[in-house]
Order: sequence, then C-alpha cells, then structure tokens
Amino acid sequence: MSRNDIAISTAFLVALAATLGALFIGEVLGQMPCTLCWYQRIAMFPLVPVLAISLWRGDGLARLYGLPLALAGLVLSGWHSGLYAGLIPQSIAPCTKDGPSCTDQAQTILSLPIPYLAFAAFAAVLACLILSKGKRP
Repeated sequence: MSRNDIAISTAFLVALAATLGALFIGEVLGQMPCTLCWYQRIAMFPLVPVLAISLWRGDGLARLYGLPLALAGLVLSGWHSGLYAGLIPQSIAPCTKDGPSCTDQAQTILSLPIPYLAFAAFAAVLACLILSKGKRP
C-alpha cells in the first residue's frame, strides 16, 4: 500500500465513522441535529462515496473533490465549536430550548460534545487529504 492509499483509506474510515455516528444519533437515538449540525452533515456525508470511489479506482481525484468538502466542514464545525464553548458571541441560534440542541448531556460521546468531535473528524480528513500526493487526471 502506498502513502497515498494509506492517507485516503484513513480519511475514508474517519468519514465513514463520522457518518455512521451521525446517522446512529439521528435515526436510532432519535435526536434531531441542530442547524449547524445539518450543514456539517452536508459536508461530511458526500466524503464517504467520494473517497470510496477514489480508493476503488486508484486515482488521485479524492483531493480534488474532498478538500473543498473537508475545508467547508472544518470551518462550519470550528464555528459551531466556538459557539458551543462560548468563544464566539451567539448572533445566530443554532441550538434552541424547544428544538434540536447540541447542549444536552445526551449529545456527548466519551464526554466530548458533538461539535468538538465533528471538528476533529474534519481536521483528520483534511490532514489525510493534504498528506496524500494525489495525481492529475
């Protein structure tokens, strides 16, 4: 396995774990995601087929299509994490009292809140895509 294959495989596994985790929380546990979580899902979910197809075909197009998605997700999850931590003033309300909220204790995995886990996942995928060499088509 080449360095490129290892990096793309790692990015794929991280994206797959994040996607399955988000689906488990939403569909099995029945917890609705907040607005910013929805936007992060829009960036994370397509990474799984994009990275899988790139691995299957053996081309370097994962960087071309994956980097913008991972970067957008990292920015969104960074904003969400800043709101969660209170570092960014809350001019928008992604989590409401009577609607979906990421501030519940139930919205943690291994004592880490969902926004922080999303940030870590996007950072890991982005790092793997940057480390992969990629090829021009």
